[in-house]
Amino acid sequence: MAERAPGRRNPAGTRLAEALSVLQALKVPREQQNERSALTLLALLGMTPRKRWADAEAPLLGITEMMNHFQKHFGKKYAPNTRETVRRFTVHQFVQIGLILANPDDPRRPVNSPDNRYQVAPTLLKLVREYGSSSWNGSLHAFVESSEMLRRLQPREREMVLIPVRLPDGQELKLTAGGQNELVKKIVEGFCPRFTPDGVLVYVGDTGNKQRHLEAKYIQRLGVTIDEHGKIPDVVVHLPERNWLVLIEAVTSHGPIGLKRHNELKDLFKGTKEGLVFVTAFLTRRAMTKYLSEIAWETEVWIAEAPSHIIHFNGERFLGPYE
Repeated sequence: MAERAPGRRNPAGTRLAEALSVLQALKVPREQQNERSALTLLALLGMTPRKRWADAEAPLLGITEMMNHFQKHFGKKYAPNTRETVRRFTVHQFVQIGLILANPDDPRRPVNSPDNRYQVAPTLLKLVREYGSSSWNGSLHAFVESSEMLRRLQPREREMVLIPVRLPDGQELKLTAGGQNELVKKIVEGFCPRFTPDGVLVYVGDTGNKQRHLEAKYIQRLGVTIDEHGKIPDVVVHLPERNWLVLIEAVTSHGPIGLKRHNELKDLFKGTKEGLVFVTAFLTRRAMTKYLSEIAWETEVWIAEAPSHIIHFNGERFLGPYE
């Protein structure tokens, strides 16, 4: 590649540097002051190397569409397997601090849906259109001063799309609406009273908020360490009278407890002396048939549409751990 002539501008590099400058001015966390986050901001503003900041837009984009924008307009190609990195370490934080909105077209869309879309917040769009103008500093100061209010308001907005779950002890837990959490609710309210009536609900996961319910000290006493980044079952119940830990997976888009997952769970809970019971939960019998050939032996299956029944996959016990 020929060297650029001295003094010749690189529009893509200039625009990228300006986007990074905007993020720094907004005082975003240091982990989001990088090229990936600057490219994400540019994509969500519909910015190209020669487009003026005053002409910024607010397209509704998914993660893949953002990454396509990186490559098409700025020559930055990210591997497909970095899609989750963009989502978890840039987009997620931008949503949290109110810079962008998640699914403004459909707030009830599950947080793990492949159809998730993001859009720059109207207040940020208005601000960036002033970048480089005489009014930028004043508008920036006003935006940063009001950002605390944005963070305080956001949790209230999320509460509007949470589903209530009644725990066995009467407490109410709220899970992010949509996805497998609809099934998690049925497990807690339908499976547990029938099959683990005297159990202690020590963990309930949430696709939108890991560790929504966790009895940390209790489960540590059982010799188990919960890592929020680990592949934890969706629901964990302890039956102290039987010395069992019941590990329940809710299946809506990912697979059941197959042989690989069975071994993963045994390794994850190897520190406990309690017997392990493995349960895969489905919403319907029809949903189960899709995964029937994958379900591991010596595990149980529960179907929410027939809550008083349980299906046992072989072995000498109906419901219990195996040595």
